[in-house]
Amino acid sequence: MAAGTQSYPTTVPEEEPADTPELSVCETSPGTSVFLEAGNTDGWIASDVTVEVTR
Repeated sequence: MAAGTQSYPTTVPEEEPADTPELSVCETSPGTSVFLEAGNTDGWIASDVTVEVTR
């Protein structure tokens, strides 16, 4: 069975400070997400449970 990933690039609204990190979310399998910070090759965060944040 082949495994694939889906990336969801995030966008930062203009009103947020420029020092906010750029993040990408990859779905490594159904229900499992991995968060990656642009330029950070030392670490990542994986989660089986994620929720959408609204402001």
